[in-house]
Amino acid sequence: MLDKSMAVLNCFRPNGGAFRLTELVERSGLSKTTVFRLCADLVRLGLLERDAETYRLGGALFELGSLVPRRQDLREAALPFLQDLFEATHETVHLGVREGDEVVYVERIHGHDVLRLPSRIGGRLPLSCTGVGKALLAFSGAGLVEEVLAAPLPRLTPRSITDPGRLRTAIEQAQVAGLAYEEEEAAAGVSCIAAPVFDGPTAVAALSVAVPCGRFRPAQLAPAVRTAALGLSRALRSGR
Repeated sequence: MLDKSMAVLNCFRPNGGAFRLTELVERSGLSKTTVFRLCADLVRLGLLERDAETYRLGGALFELGSLVPRRQDLREAALPFLQDLFEATHETVHLGVREGDEVVYVERIHGHDVLRLPSRIGGRLPLSCTGVGKALLAFSGAGLVEEVLAAPLPRLTPRSITDPGRLRTAIEQAQVAGLAYEEEEAAAGVSCIAAPVFDGPTAVAALSVAVPCGRFRPAQLAPAVRTAALGLSRALRSGR
């Protein structure tokens, strides 16, 4: 039953939202009777919420997710540096970690002028399409790079890199510069600069600044991004 319950919960990936019972049946591949019974149990436990004819993820999941030690510790250590980065740039800042071949966003800070971005806290995006992902790829070992390059590269926008040779070049440039760049590869009209965060020989996270292309000034943004990443890396090492 746990597997089937997870099949229902996984229907809400990657963007959450609300679904009717019939949609959950279709997305999960389970019978209507099974999904109806599981949804009733998940609502009772607070893992789902029901609103008229639709279901959405419940608050209990958020509460449990926020207690994951590794992410909670990282987020708490990172917040002062993310806030400093936001104050220095007044642009949207992100903190992300790697899970498999994806970035999971742990924190995001933005101002009143919110960019339309596919990233959200707890959300996932391909490593190859994001600045955070490229920074993680560049400093997570050659094995991961080869694994990602050997698989089909996803396309989120017309400018997403789907050629392995181009992505390899971008990763090598990030390794030399200590910074990764992304221009309209995850969302149209948005560019990003990211830097890796270390707590050992490989990157444990990466942070970034995302800006509208018209305001993208890498030479001005790079020092602030690099400073925040270095500061967080030092804080993680000193907190061992």
